[in-house]
This record gives sequence, C-alpha cells and structure tokens, in this order.
Amino acid sequence: MQPDVEAMVRELYDRQKIREVVTNYCRGVDRMDRDLLLSCYHPDAVDDHGFFVGGPEAFWDWVNHYHNNAQATHQHIITNHNCDLEGDVAHTETYWMMAGMDAKDFTLAIGGGRYVDRMEKRDGQWRIAARKCVSEWGGVPQPSKVPPQFMAMLRESGVVARDRSDSSYARPLTVDPARIGINLDILPPGYAPD
Repeated sequence: MQPDVEAMVRELYDRQKIREVVTNYCRGVDRMDRDLLLSCYHPDAVDDHGFFVGGPEAFWDWVNHYHNNAQATHQHIITNHNCDLEGDVAHTETYWMMAGMDAKDFTLAIGGGRYVDRMEKRDGQWRIAARKCVSEWGGVPQPSKVPPQFMAMLRESGVVARDRSDSSYARPLTVDPARIGINLDILPPGYAPD
C-alpha cells in the first residue's frame, strides 16, 4: 500500500505553518512588532500569561508596556516543539527560554517554561486560539566572562533594535565589505569563545 503523498505533504505544510506561528510570536515580542505579534492570534483568542489573561490586542498593550519599561533588551528562545494535529485543530507544547536585561541596573535575568497552545486553522490560516504560558524556572546568571572589547566587536556586526530598524528586517541583507577580514586573532592566550 502506497502512502498518500499529498496528505503527507499537506500535514508537513500545516506543521511548518504552526511552528512559524510560534517563531513569529517570539520575533514579534522581541522586535516589538505589533502587526507580527497580532498575526499569530485569532481575534477572539485568549492568552493566559499568568500576570495577564485576555485577548490579543490587550495582550500586545500589556507585553509591549512591560518589555519597554522593565527591560533594556530581551530575547525569547524556543526549543522543543510537540504538535498533536487533528484536521484544522492542533494542540502544541513549545519549550521557551527568555533572557532580559533590567532597564534600571542592566542585570540579566533568565527563565524558562512552555507555551501550551490550541491552534486553529481558519480560512486557511493557522493561529493561536488559546494559550497558556507556563513558567517553570528563573534566576540570575553569573556575569559574562567575555571581555568588553570582544562584546563591542560582536555588536558591530549589525543593528540590534526593538523595532523594524533591526538588522533582521534588512532586505536584501548585506555585509559591509570594509568588515571583511575582521577575525579573532587578537584573543588573549587561553581564551576560547563559546
């Protein structure tokens, strides 16, 4: 018996679109891109983030205000992703980590948990219909051992911004030819970057 290739491709496509919702959510929050974040939710969705429970528009107001005022910068990182797909409904669990630098004293805090989502495909579009953001751990890591001059070099590779001026929005992405040839030969003896 031959597998139904068309059905398999359709399922793979749906799974990819579902995963893109989760990655676009993280990018929308980190780049403070309202349109991108709202595109991840159906208008009648409910998000339970513990500190906030409500719809997408109100969630955007809350999360944007929080990250704008409490943190100088932040990143949401997603890892393991499980998807139970049944037709136009998917139940997913995605592990996340979040790192943020305090806006006042620049201390770094990290945490992790899971996004537990019910996603629905409506009019051909996968989006979040219900979300629980489950937090499982958090803390403050040790200060970085990377010398400041090397951190400065890392920051020269591109614009980091919490808006559309961030390097990730550049089309086409280019590298300044004047930067070609920069290397790490200046590292002190015994120093190995991660």
